[in-house]
Amino acid sequence: MLSRRLALQSLATVTAASGVMQVQAEQNCDVFTSATQGTVTPDTALQMLKEGNDRFIQGKTRNCDLLKQLKDTAKQQAPFAVVVGCIDSRVPPEMVFDQRLGDIFAARIAGNFVNTDILGSLEFATQLAGAKLIVVLGHTECGAIKGAADNAKLGNLTAMLENIRPSLKKLNYKGVPSSKDKELVQKLADQNAKDAVDKIMTKSQVISNLAAVGKVKVVSAMHDIGTGKITWFS
Repeated sequence: MLSRRLALQSLATVTAASGVMQVQAEQNCDVFTSATQGTVTPDTALQMLKEGNDRFIQGKTRNCDLLKQLKDTAKQQAPFAVVVGCIDSRVPPEMVFDQRLGDIFAARIAGNFVNTDILGSLEFATQLAGAKLIVVLGHTECGAIKGAADNAKLGNLTAMLENIRPSLKKLNYKGVPSSKDKELVQKLADQNAKDAVDKIMTKSQVISNLAAVGKVKVVSAMHDIGTGKITWFS
């Protein structure tokens, strides 16, 4: 009888623990509302993205019901962060940060640079929609960065790459820049991401005001396409 009682108690404990884990899992998949968004600070938003990338590189991403999230976000959204990333197919922000529908805004453009249109989008995401964190996410082996290093000329791409070339000048490279120089390409990618943060803070009074009172944080980071790991610059 005693062994049977102990067995039943053990089963009850396991069942209860499983129930708690299930509840936690369901909570992790809940979409953000204005109420839950309001509890997030810029620092906690950053930590959430860091933890999400850890899950991504460990192969422990969340398994959420995306159709349910689709329905839950159909009439409202309240993302906690916004990511400015490259259009590169290997760096989708929602996946590398292990986030789901309604969690983050994503502005994507080749070379993850910032212009007036992107700034306006960031102001909407923060001032009007309540996001607490802006991340400029560069990545290794970026084609746009390589194009800027080579001063590539091709239709509208020529003008687009001019947004990146000021970062190249800051590196004071000796000789003729080339995408064959892998060290240069990575240094340029790093500098470009950092310069985008500076541009956000200097060209957007709206965002700089939010940052000054601690309502928004603006940081840059680099995604390694070979490992999935994200390195944070600030």
